[in-house]
Amino acid sequence: MQVKESSGKEGISLLLYTKKLKIFTGNANPELAEEIAAYLGIELGKSKVSYFSDGEICVAIDESVRGADVFVIQPTCPPANQNVMELLIMIDALKRASARRICAVLPYYGYARQDRKLKARDPITAKLLADLITAAGAHRVLAMDLHAGQIQGFFDIPVDHLLGVPILAEYFQSLGIEDPIVVSPDVGGVARARDLASRLETTIAIVDKRRPQPNVAEVLHLVGDVKGRTAILVDDIIDTAGTIVKAAEALLERGAKEVYACCTHPVLSGPARERLEASPLKEVVVTNTIPVPPEKRFSRLKVLTVAPIFGESIIRIHEDLSVSKLFE
Repeated sequence: MQVKESSGKEGISLLLYTKKLKIFTGNANPELAEEIAAYLGIELGKSKVSYFSDGEICVAIDESVRGADVFVIQPTCPPANQNVMELLIMIDALKRASARRICAVLPYYGYARQDRKLKARDPITAKLLADLITAAGAHRVLAMDLHAGQIQGFFDIPVDHLLGVPILAEYFQSLGIEDPIVVSPDVGGVARARDLASRLETTIAIVDKRRPQPNVAEVLHLVGDVKGRTAILVDDIIDTAGTIVKAAEALLERGAKEVYACCTHPVLSGPARERLEASPLKEVVVTNTIPVPPEKRFSRLKVLTVAPIFGESIIRIHEDLSVSKLFE
């Protein structure tokens, strides 16, 4: 992804060293953390996250962080509970080791879909997780494509919210697709679809669906004309892939020439791989906010890296510069 007003990579290593910036990672996505550290030209902080025989988590920070600006890269992706606890314990360890400032870097924020009460006595777990991260000792949060924008307000500390759409848009621009149309798989994703459509200079359509139960989707209507056009389905998360596959089938039935799908967070749980591989989708484009292991990959899956945008954001936070400038 191209970003503006970059601090530049020349001299970054010396600058970050003298100002004591450090990056640590748990076990959730160490590959992404290594990419970000390499982009910044620094080494990952020395730490170890291990487990006792009873399953309890043990964190060891193996270098001084006193007075340092520390970034902990840990998406709370599956196994969510394990990765959440690793994050909280690492933040607590860094706080007690006298880190000057701790930023929780959450490429994927788990439990984000539990952001409101849909029926009586439902928990709002997205708020609970925000409280836990704050209580553990984080001073700020850096996240990408929160499932609902209001989650930023669940935190009582600053939140920098990055967007995945620019990365996806740049990839689709490189394909040179003729007459594309961006499609939101539900009403809630219209703003995201509009953003992608604006960057691709095209129009949008909307799939009207309902969920009779969790992880089950039914397509009811399509708002917009896709006949003879290349459709690009965009969402923030692909979980079991039921919504995306049914939407793709509905678009082809209504005359779409071919269908791409893209998302920021490839959860890909349960039957997702099998569904996507058997689907009529031409290509599925995702980012590496969540690691995609070999057993979840297939020939039409394209994984884009988010390391540059996180690296630039970390530089800006560290230097007390505007993060929003990256998207102007």
